[in-house]
Amino acid sequence: MKRFSTLIPLALLLATACVAPKEKDFETPLPAGAAALLEWDGAWPEMTSAWYDRDELMPALERSIEWTDRDYARNFFPIEGVTHHRALDSLLRFRELLLEAHDARSFERAVQREYQVYTSAGWDGKGGGVLFTGYCTPILDGSSVATAEFAYPLYALPDDLVKNSDGSIQGRRTADGIEPYPARSVIEANSTLAGRGLELVWLRDPIDAFIAHVNGSAFVRLPDGQMARFGYAGTNGREYTSLGRELVSAGRLQRGTVNLKTIRGWARQHPDEVDDFLNRNERFVFFTPITGNPRGSLNVEVTGGRTLATDKSLFPRGALVYVDTHLPGAEYTDGEEYHRVMLDQDTGGAIRTAGRADIYLGVGDHAEELAGTTRVEGQLYYLFLRDDR
Repeated sequence: MKRFSTLIPLALLLATACVAPKEKDFETPLPAGAAALLEWDGAWPEMTSAWYDRDELMPALERSIEWTDRDYARNFFPIEGVTHHRALDSLLRFRELLLEAHDARSFERAVQREYQVYTSAGWDGKGGGVLFTGYCTPILDGSSVATAEFAYPLYALPDDLVKNSDGSIQGRRTADGIEPYPARSVIEANSTLAGRGLELVWLRDPIDAFIAHVNGSAFVRLPDGQMARFGYAGTNGREYTSLGRELVSAGRLQRGTVNLKTIRGWARQHPDEVDDFLNRNERFVFFTPITGNPRGSLNVEVTGGRTLATDKSLFPRGALVYVDTHLPGAEYTDGEEYHRVMLDQDTGGAIRTAGRADIYLGVGDHAEELAGTTRVEGQLYYLFLRDDR
C-alpha cells in the first residue's frame, strides 16, 4: 500500500508480531492529515460480476456520471489526491468498458489494465477493514391526517432552519440572529414544530418514526391503499447518537443482538422508556414528498444494492467502489457473500469515519429486515484510472 506517491511497505503496515491484537473500533477517526485512501498492491477484486450485472449497475453509474459532470461537483475536488477530471474520466471509461467488452473476462482484463485500486484506510488507518451496516426505504403504515391510531408525524423542513451553501445546517433563524436548532428532546417537549403546517404524514408509533429518521426516507401506506413517498430534506444539524448503542450501554439489549426486531420488542415491553432513549439522539430529520426513489446526499436517486454511503469529508463523491463482505449477518457472522461494484452516492448520520460504510438495500419489508440485521466487517475498495495509462 501507499498513500499515492509516498511508499509505505505493506509488511510494515500490517506487522503485528509481538504486539497484542488491537480491539477493533470502527468509530475511531483518522489522525489529522492521515490518508483515507491507500494504494492497494494486493490481489484484484473480482470484476466479472460487474459485466454480468451491467444492466442492474448502469442506472447507478449513470447517476454518478450525471452528478460528477456538473460544474457544482468541482467544489468537492481534489480529495485524497483525486482530481475532478480523474473522477469523471474514471466513471466515463468504466461505462465505455461495460458497453464495449464482448465478455466478462475481457472486461475484467481491461479494468485491471487501466485502473488503480485503493483501499479505505479502515478502522486502524492501515486498511484493516470496514464495518458495513445497511439502510433502506421502509414501507410503513400511516395516515394523511392525525387519528387515534396514527399520531406520530413526519415533518417538513421548517422555514426558520438556515442552511449553508453546501447544504450543511447553519442553525435556526431568530430575531436575535442565528442560533443552534433545538435538539430532538426540546422539539418534542416544546412541540416546536406542531401547528405550523409542517406535518406531512402520521405514523403508528414512535419506533416507526425512528425507523424513518434513521433511514432518511419512507414509503407510507395510507388507509385507502395509496402509497405516499417521502425523502430526506435535512436535519436540525445536531449530532447523531445510535439508539442501539444506547440500549446496549444501558443493559437493555445485548451486544450482537441489536436489530429492528429486538428494538421493537424492547419498545413494546418498556413503552415508558421509549421517549427517554429516543431523545438521547439529538438529531431530528425532516422530510419532503417525492416521486420515484429517494435521493442521497448527491441529490441523485439511490439504487438498491448499488448505492453506498460513506463519510464525504474523507472519500470522493460519486466514485466507483467495490464492496467485499457478506450479507445477511449480525456481528460478523457468516452469511451470503456480497462482492460487487457500487457507487459512493450517499452519507449518513452514523457514517463518520473511514471504518464505516452503509449499504442501501432497497425498498420494503425484506430490505428493512436485511438492513436491520446487517452489521458485518469487510473491505472497501475505490477504483480510479491510472495516471500512467
